[in-house]
Amino acid sequence: MKKIPSKPSLSLVFFFLSLKIWFIEVLVAQNTATIPVNVGVVLDLEFSGGNIGLTCINMALSDFYATHSDYKTRLVLTTRNSGNDVVGAAAAALDLIKNFEVQAIIGPTTSTQANFVIELGEKAQVPVISFSASSPSLTSIRSPFFFRATQNDSTQVNAISALVQAFGWREAVPIYIDNEYGEGVIPYLTDALQAVDARVPYRSVISPSATDDQIVSELYKLMTMQTRVFIVHMFPSLGARVFAKAKEIGMVSEGYVWIMTDGLTAELLSSPNASITNTMQGALGVTPYVPRTKDLETFRIRWKRKFQQDNPDIIDAELNIFGLWAYDAATALALAVEKAGTENLGFQKANVSSNSSTDLATLGVSLNGPNLVQALSNITFKGLTGEYLFDNGQLQSSAFQIINVNGNGGREIGFWTSTKGIVKTLNSTNTMTAYSGSNSDLSTVIWPGDTTSVTKGWEIPTNGKKLRIGVPVKDGFSEFVKVTRDPSSNTTTVTGYCIDIFYSVVKALPYALPYEYIPFAKPDGETAGTYNDLVYQVYLKNFDAVVGDTTIVFNRSQYVDFTLPYTESGVSMIVPIVDNNSKNAWVFLRPLTWDLWVTSFCFFIFIGFVIWVLEHRINEDFRGPASHQAGTSFWFSFSTMVFAQRETVVSNLSRAVVIIWCFVVLILTQSYTASLTSLLTVQQLRPTVTDVHELIKKGEYVGYQEGSFVKGILLDLGFAESKLIVYNSTEQWDDLLSKGSGNGGIAAAFDEVPYTRLFLSKYCSKYAMIDPTFKTDGFGFVSTFTPLHFSVCNVSAMFVNPDKDWLAALCCDFQAFPKGSPLVPDVSEEIQSVIDILFP
Repeated sequence: MKKIPSKPSLSLVFFFLSLKIWFIEVLVAQNTATIPVNVGVVLDLEFSGGNIGLTCINMALSDFYATHSDYKTRLVLTTRNSGNDVVGAAAAALDLIKNFEVQAIIGPTTSTQANFVIELGEKAQVPVISFSASSPSLTSIRSPFFFRATQNDSTQVNAISALVQAFGWREAVPIYIDNEYGEGVIPYLTDALQAVDARVPYRSVISPSATDDQIVSELYKLMTMQTRVFIVHMFPSLGARVFAKAKEIGMVSEGYVWIMTDGLTAELLSSPNASITNTMQGALGVTPYVPRTKDLETFRIRWKRKFQQDNPDIIDAELNIFGLWAYDAATALALAVEKAGTENLGFQKANVSSNSSTDLATLGVSLNGPNLVQALSNITFKGLTGEYLFDNGQLQSSAFQIINVNGNGGREIGFWTSTKGIVKTLNSTNTMTAYSGSNSDLSTVIWPGDTTSVTKGWEIPTNGKKLRIGVPVKDGFSEFVKVTRDPSSNTTTVTGYCIDIFYSVVKALPYALPYEYIPFAKPDGETAGTYNDLVYQVYLKNFDAVVGDTTIVFNRSQYVDFTLPYTESGVSMIVPIVDNNSKNAWVFLRPLTWDLWVTSFCFFIFIGFVIWVLEHRINEDFRGPASHQAGTSFWFSFSTMVFAQRETVVSNLSRAVVIIWCFVVLILTQSYTASLTSLLTVQQLRPTVTDVHELIKKGEYVGYQEGSFVKGILLDLGFAESKLIVYNSTEQWDDLLSKGSGNGGIAAAFDEVPYTRLFLSKYCSKYAMIDPTFKTDGFGFVSTFTPLHFSVCNVSAMFVNPDKDWLAALCCDFQAFPKGSPLVPDVSEEIQSVIDILFP
């Protein structure tokens, strides 16, 4: 019979069973316990951008811990509103570090706020992660506790300069906010523009607190300038006001170009407002490219719903790139906190004296800061914006999307990458490897004024007036520039080669350029000064440009810009030439030297004697009286010159001597005939002077053109001023050279190559140019003579128009414009085209 257990035994079993269950629950509870980690958030919550970022941060943590429920750490956010104020951001960061002992700070919003917050973070060893502080100046702080979870503004300047280069604009004016955010990118932007040969003639700085009147005043100043390409870099709130005022005064119209940096592009287009985008129609913008993925589109829908719940008063807000960076930054921080561990989440209090009572002096130091910095530096994951990792605290750059503002938003027209340049699409099948800088790789751009025609990027602000072109006035050398005044009609006509070239260039320009010629003359018609004086009038803004035979020299280029020269430059010496041939009866002796004449005669005697020795014993022709033998031998030798010898040689040795002698005589007679022919048919011209130092040594008089800079060169060479004589026409030039230095004239003339070649085209038989030319940058003459005047005459004879033969020989003229004038590159380009047509 079975024994029934007693009650105490059953109670003991239940006791042990309950105890075991309790231990299991305790262990499970210990394994599922989470450790809160304080994190501060400093944002401008008075604007939609800050609220967009905060919603994205909260959603990031919610999504992260939903998929990583096994993580022990949980970020606990403490949010502060910086109130769009630098002091407010610093005070918020100080409060979070000191009173809440946060392990990291997300924010602040702007670069100006971030500067001091970074300093606080480094002092307390608290990492600062900003997803919107993009100024390059923050990099100079070199703090290991600062992580830029956004693109550095310096990464976009190459994309902007590529746009400027693609459309052929040669100047651009940056308009930026007067603070650290605006100033930080300008040096990088200027360098990038200069790398593509684009100038920055002016920088427009606008204060963050500028009134509407101050903005309009600055815009009107820009309207008076030539440049029409503007690059806007400022906060969205200020940028919207600038565009509104620009629209009011007519600057968002045809002929203008507006390019926005990524901060302005992303913010204004993320929350499209018809009243704002209407003022930006036709503007271009760049913004970092984020690949469109299914996860991103799903997140946009979720974010829209969540944002409306959190901010019911903000309508039509759109998720922007900064919100996506905020999402990924929060995810990166959550990963890093888990990886860094929770062993040292406390703060080490600062040891301060009783006399130090400031908040900064009592600021503690995070024990976990260095570990968290190390963890953040090694974080790598695929976020909403793509591959996410930090390199020296900087988020890696990506491609940039190029936007064209049309309608109530932006239209994608292309992309820019550091390896391929401007491309229309980004795809893996693109095999192009060369860097592209052509606007043909962009979709059609609709510019301000609702036009698709690419603007030239500049405009002469003449307010309906014509371009004032100054022209030189002088008596001679009218082939270059000639000013004719009709007293009856009081009209002035300007003609000449330089004027013809300028007319052809202006006609070839792709835009209209109204202009008028203004002679540089006194009321009586006489010239008003030298060429230096004329060029200086452009600097004084009395003329808009100078057209004529104005040569580039160093002192002039300090005040004005010159176009591409359409001919050769330099200064040459012109001297008379003489004919070496004396017109006398003894000219037939000149082909051979006296030594050769004597040597030839001796050989004739010698050959006659040799033939007599070899032949007189066996040949009857060489026998007889002594006089007969001598006459026959010498006659035989001389008659071989014309191969008319009658005697027959018998000896083989004599025959060998005769063969050799006939060959020598043939060479001698042919050389003589050629030399004599040359002497009788070709002029033997020789310059009277071959060395400039010879002129100085002998104290000869030399000439130069009146008003020319050549006078200074001659004085530098060592000529006495009393030995210098001026001329002002080719006729006077010829007259002075014909007289000579001892008869009231000159021994040589120094002038620029165009004038010397013009002179030689008229008097090529009397004078010669000594080469090489004397360059105006300081090198002296080399005394060599070349028959350059012959080629000048030949080229002139081949020119189609007989009335302008000298044009083919011209080699140097320029146009002068004010410093920085955008006309210079355009005119230079057309000058090259015109010259290629005239002289292919």
